[in-house]
Amino acid sequence: MRRWLLALMMAACAGGAAAQTGYPDRPIRVIMPLAAGSAVDVVVRIVADRMSETLGQRLLIENQTGASGMIGMRAGARATPDGYTLLAVNDAVLTMLPNLDPNAGYDPLRDLAPIGQIVRIRWALVAHPSAPATDIAGLIEAARARPGAIDYASGGAGSPQHIAMEMFLRMAGIRMNHISYRGATPALTAVTAGEVPFGFFGLPTPNAFIRSGQLRLLGTAGPARIDTFPDAPTIAEAGVPGYAFFTWGAFLAPGGTPPAAVARLNAALRETLAVPAVRERLEGLGYEVVGNTPDAFAAALARDHAAMGTLIRDAGIRVE
Repeated sequence: MRRWLLALMMAACAGGAAAQTGYPDRPIRVIMPLAAGSAVDVVVRIVADRMSETLGQRLLIENQTGASGMIGMRAGARATPDGYTLLAVNDAVLTMLPNLDPNAGYDPLRDLAPIGQIVRIRWALVAHPSAPATDIAGLIEAARARPGAIDYASGGAGSPQHIAMEMFLRMAGIRMNHISYRGATPALTAVTAGEVPFGFFGLPTPNAFIRSGQLRLLGTAGPARIDTFPDAPTIAEAGVPGYAFFTWGAFLAPGGTPPAAVARLNAALRETLAVPAVRERLEGLGYEVVGNTPDAFAAALARDHAAMGTLIRDAGIRVE
């Protein structure tokens, strides 16, 4: 009987090892708590196509929007931690929303397993051609003349579009009226259509509209001008000294996902980002490629979560 039990245990262990080495053996669901066409959505679809080839299984992207991303985040955080459900996110749903809403329904530092950061996303302040300003200085002047009367669009309370603009308003000493939409893409559509005159958006989402003249680029949000739009001033040089804002996109899994699966996914991600065609495409759209390890990502997440909490509290930003 003892020999039989020992043989059974050895067979079970061998079967477990085989299951690990065979990962993944079916398609992987990727929950995107952001709108289709948003900056992270664009990145993830480019990367997922190549990762699918590397892993030998398709990454199936599923947009679950709502509540500024919290609906999709809750679904991903509560999914079975078996390596077959991932989350593709921007940092807003990890560092901004949980600091704004104590009832977010997930803890980004405890409920999720970091896989790797994909890119850093550069941001820009844009306006409809009919907007009452053609540059940063003009916007500040118009807002001072009509405090709280000029609208701006965002992808929802606590979204990065909201945070970016609130930082700008406070540093410029002006007030504007927040118009909230269900995601970045509807917000961009509203600005492009002239329903709302201004908005912050992550590049490259508004690029085509800027180039076609449907949107006016007032300024970029980084510390230096970007190659994509070299003639556009930074917001800091255009009238708000010290202003800088960027976000990032990343893959995570539900907490408790097997380390072997996390390691396999991270290896596939880094291999994908090392492919020249993928890297060049991302950089050509204005992204900064990252591709770090799970440990490095976890450290960056903890640091950014703490920093954003301090910023939100100090600025007095609230969920509407």
